[in-house]
Amino acid sequence: MIYAEVIGDPISHSKSPAIHGFWLKALGIEAEYRATHVTPDALAAYFASRRADPDWRGCNITIPHKQAALDLVEDRGGVRESIGAINTVVRDGDALIGTNTDAGGFYAPIAGLELEDKHAVVIGAGGAARAILFALSKLGVARVTVMNRNVLKAAALLSSFGLKGDAVPLGSPLPAAGLVVNASALGMAGQPPLEIDLSPLPEEAVVYDIVYAPLETDLLAQARDRELDTVDGLDMLIGQAALAFELFFGAEPPRDRDEELRAILTA
Repeated sequence: MIYAEVIGDPISHSKSPAIHGFWLKALGIEAEYRATHVTPDALAAYFASRRADPDWRGCNITIPHKQAALDLVEDRGGVRESIGAINTVVRDGDALIGTNTDAGGFYAPIAGLELEDKHAVVIGAGGAARAILFALSKLGVARVTVMNRNVLKAAALLSSFGLKGDAVPLGSPLPAAGLVVNASALGMAGQPPLEIDLSPLPEEAVVYDIVYAPLETDLLAQARDRELDTVDGLDMLIGQAALAFELFFGAEPPRDRDEELRAILTA
């Protein structure tokens, strides 16, 4: 039976198998979607074994492999030069092709926002942050503040995407931004908390947390206490999964059943 999967370290928290499994069943497609634990040391061997498996259609990639995987697959779309990280690998004959659906998944829930000339804050500087900064660079935001433990890495990211702004350490006071995005693992189950004060934000600000385990993070709870608009991690997760699903299985997922899917994922 053909299959795709999600890989990461850790991987037990992933909701991707439930998402893709729901769509496969809804469409009556004879296929599987699995979760596979792959450590950094085993990443090259993983791709070598999957390349030899004709039933394997591809994989989604989560922490911490989104940049390392670029060195192990073909980059026909120039992802290295644009985003600098991949979250999806697809089989094309004997070739393994890397791509990134995170940028599209991130953008979909905020497509209606007027972000041009606004100030955005991105927390983190890993693979997901790269996709988010790429998306923001296409939206015409006026300024971006990147918060990260490694300030030099954050500053380099701003420069690589041609964004105006600044890089500051985690824990720095927030500016009066129109959009705040947590693109880090902080606040995820088993990870350190994200300690941040949202009081500087204006009442029209949007707070977006890509963490989905737990779905109601402390960041989102604080935002809702202030009656700010929020976007949770499932919105981006489902959005990027939909793009990957079509690449893996050659069919559009039934997005008209998103509410049913969210109910399953939050049960």
